[in-house]
This record gives sequence, structure tokens and C-alpha cells, in this order.
Amino acid sequence: MPDQVYEIPIGPIHPALKEPIRFTFKVEGERIRGVDIRPGFAHRGIEFMGMKRNLIQTLYLSERICGICSISHPITITLAVERAAGIEVPPRAQYLRVIFAELERIHSHLLWAGVAAHELGFDTLLHLTWKVREKVLDLLEELSGNRIDYAIPIYGGVRRDITPEQYPQVEAMVRYYRGLLDELLDAFLRDPSVAARTRGVGVLEPEEADSLCAVGPTARASGLAKDVRQDRPYLVYGDLGVKAITPREWGLEPRGDVYDKVVVRLLEVGQSLDLIERCLVEMPEGEITSFPKIPALLAYLKKADGEGLGWHEAPRGEVIHYIRLEAGVEEPVVWKVKAPTYSNLMSWVPMFVDQEIADIPIIAASIDPCMCCMDRVHMVDDSSASMVQKEELLRLSRAKTERICRGGGPA
Repeated sequence: MPDQVYEIPIGPIHPALKEPIRFTFKVEGERIRGVDIRPGFAHRGIEFMGMKRNLIQTLYLSERICGICSISHPITITLAVERAAGIEVPPRAQYLRVIFAELERIHSHLLWAGVAAHELGFDTLLHLTWKVREKVLDLLEELSGNRIDYAIPIYGGVRRDITPEQYPQVEAMVRYYRGLLDELLDAFLRDPSVAARTRGVGVLEPEEADSLCAVGPTARASGLAKDVRQDRPYLVYGDLGVKAITPREWGLEPRGDVYDKVVVRLLEVGQSLDLIERCLVEMPEGEITSFPKIPALLAYLKKADGEGLGWHEAPRGEVIHYIRLEAGVEEPVVWKVKAPTYSNLMSWVPMFVDQEIADIPIIAASIDPCMCCMDRVHMVDDSSASMVQKEELLRLSRAKTERICRGGGPA
């Protein structure tokens, strides 16, 4: 007699989840037969807030979309605004943006590798990975002043240069990770316990990855050679000749499982080291910004009229920002953000089906999801619905708080 199918809810708050999202799994015995995914619990209204601030304030706000990708969003919004306003970025500034972007990719992939090890119950490997990650965070703090939220990109360039005295520190970091990369690859990819928990787990076939529009390491692990640095080069990535990394670079035929996602991310750490080295050698001397004074930049932006699209290969995949500017208006008229998790979210469905309940945490983590990056809300006004204005929304919120304080419950 076949097992009965049960529904198991997980989330929006659950120890296996790092951010709020709700899964409803349909399970038969220990096997998952289906899943319903409900996001929307982490919406913060950042796009709306950005359209109420001038473009400099919106730039700093974009850094707060995601702490791990805290240079990816600023790079992308600056590219969008620069295209909309016709701003040229000095060559040296473009190289500096690439260096910081690749430093962030290293720390993000190492952070993910530690999380993956933890989800597998391999906390020794978690501690090793996060210990070595400190080196790149220390360098980012030295170069920018912060371990996250670096405040480096500015419209028309960057805020800080890498000084001649700092070059040896960057080179030392590259040598440090070169010496450790083989050890990390060995620990993750040649350990039988890691292989047992990741091979054949959370499989995303190439056709599924393509039809579901997966991006970043999630797509590349399935064998799709998609990388916006390669496909639509920006900054100086075209000169650097970036190639998308798939498991084939490790001598594997892509399966699209969790193991392949580990392979891609660790190999991309080595690729980022190569790119940083090349930037240090090829980066020309010169200015780092087209507008040394912020008031002059703001005055120029206030006259700008147009729209622009920015794209960037963040550690999780392609991030897109759309900006529309109107002359005489300090604030962006429209600002839309598409984070990579938005594209990768539906990849979870085929990845979960026919897997075991015990593999839910590592499969969920395998796309490196970021709910705060992704969650958005749209308000639609039509004849069948009523719009709740700001004052009414505040009144309802305060009334709910008062009910809870009186012990009346949230309903």
C-alpha cells in the first residue's frame, strides 16, 4: 500500500532558513513529491524609498539591499545612472570597480561554502572556510574602511584609490588564497562524506535551468555557460576575457546537483584571483572619478534626462537595475531592481522533487538565496480593489499594536 502524501510546512521562520520564506512540502514517506514556495516576508520598500531621495542617497541605500553583495548593487545602479546621464568613467576607476567586485565574489563564495558545510553537518569545514575568509574581509576593510558596505562606487568613478603602499597587501592576499585553494578543493571535492551528501542531490537539468531562467552558479552548475561578464561585457571585463566556469573545468560532465554548485563556486574563487592579478598589472594611472566634487555631480545629475539599464554578475548571478531620470528632478523617477534570487527561485521546484526530507537544508542553500535582495511588492489600482493610503496604513498598524499590547492577539 503506498504511503499517504502529507504536507509539511517549513518557514517563514525556521532554524533551517537564514531568511524568511515559506515552503509547503508534499511528502510521501521520506520523499518529497512537490513543493509550494511563498516568498514576500522580507519586503522593505527600498525601491520606493530610493525614489524619495536624491541619487547620492539612493546610491548609499542600494548598498543596504544586501550586505553580502554590498558592492554588486552600487556598481549596477551606477552603471544604470551613468548610461542614463551620459557619464564617462575613467579607465582606472573601471579597473578598481572590477577589483572590488572580485574581492566581494571571493568572500561571498567562501561564506556560502561555509554555510554549505554547516548544512551538511560538517562544522569543522565551516570553521576552516570562515577562518580563511577573514583574510579578504581584512583587505576590504583596509582598502575601503569597512568589512561590508564599502561605499566605493560613485557616479562617474570610485571614491577611493588603491595606493602604491596597498598594492603589496592585495598581492599578499592573492598569494594566501593561491596556497589555500587546493586545500579547500581537496576538503570539499575529494571528501567522501561531502560527495555522499551532495552528488545526485538537488539536481537541476540543463533544460530546466534554461527554461526557468536560472542565473549565476546555479545555471553554470547545470552546464549553461552563462555569465554576464562574458555575454554582455561591461567595465573592463571585455578586455579581461572572462569565461563562464562550469563543472567541465573540473573534468566533470555537469549534473546540476549540489556537488556541481560547490565545484563552480570554488573554481570561481581561483578565477577572481586571476582577474585581480591582471587588474593590478594592467590598471593605468589616472583619475578615479569624473566629478571630484559631490555638489558638481548633483548639479549635473539634476539636468540629466533619460533612462538606463545596469547589469552586473554578482556572486549569486546577474543583477539588474533600471533607472529613469527627468531633468529638474533630483530623485530617480523610476528605480527597479532585479536580484539573482528572483531568477533562481523557481529552480527550487525541480531540485526538491524526489529528494529526501533530510536534504531540504542543503538544497535550499545551494542557490545561495537572498530574500531581502529579492522581495518586492507591486500596488495595483483598479476598479475592484481599494488602495490603502499611508495615513490609513499607519492607523491600522498602530491599532494592531494596541490590540497585541492589550492581549487581544494580532487578528
